[in-house]
Amino acid sequence: MIRPSEFLLEGDRRGVLLIHGLTGTPAEMRLLGRGLNRAGYTVLGVQLAGHCGDVDDLLATGWRDWYASVEDAADRLRERVDHLFVGGLSMGALLALKLAADRPRQVAGVGVYGATFRYDGWSIPWTARLSFLLPWFKRLGIGRGRMFMEAPPYGLRDERLRAQISAAMQGEDSSVAGLPGNPWHSLADLYLLSAQVRRQLPQVTAPCLVAHASEDDVASLRNAELVLRGVSGPSELLRLEDSYHMITIDKQRRLLAERSAQFFDAVAGAPARPAAAASAVAA
Repeated sequence: MIRPSEFLLEGDRRGVLLIHGLTGTPAEMRLLGRGLNRAGYTVLGVQLAGHCGDVDDLLATGWRDWYASVEDAADRLRERVDHLFVGGLSMGALLALKLAADRPRQVAGVGVYGATFRYDGWSIPWTARLSFLLPWFKRLGIGRGRMFMEAPPYGLRDERLRAQISAAMQGEDSSVAGLPGNPWHSLADLYLLSAQVRRQLPQVTAPCLVAHASEDDVASLRNAELVLRGVSGPSELLRLEDSYHMITIDKQRRLLAERSAQFFDAVAGAPARPAAAASAVAA
């Protein structure tokens, strides 16, 4: 069963499960999904528990609920496909890595897009950089009603799209652009998830495409380097030079889709696709 904010794009027997970020929505994965679908893949964009509603909906859930949504979506997609790939943006990248660690025989490959273990990008104020302390606040019941509000550039180098997203976040429909900020207690759960995934990185044996913006405003390249050093399977770095954090919808979204399809094709044994000409560095 597809939830109201989810999307399913029918393709062949190769499937990609796409996972949005904290306070985000499946909409931030749709353009990537379309690109993968044009390459033949069946794509499911999952809606995480507590998302696409209001702050209370989100605060009623934690990282285990979000991960349960991913496991459920993976089970639903596996009924349609023979090869299962998973890709996630920001916190969604951590959930994708955890699924690969927990299900090494099911997950054929991983798209790690803007992985966020810590908020340490250039636009993050020093107060927010202390958010790793939030799990203690949550245990003590401090700050349930507090929130770090989103601020420009909203993870977007594309100024036109930035204006559209900003307007959508100030509206009442959170299913379009998500919530306008990150509740403290939800960020606490992100850091608990981060610690769990860091411990499990050596269990990730599936090939990983680690895509990250060189000038990520939210999560620095150190997050990508952590993945590259930690996983046990083969990995490849795709540095995006003309994007910020939201790489699935920013200026180089087409390149990301093309390189993801090429990477998954190689794992699944499909014929090679022509290389995309764009500003990127693979290492």
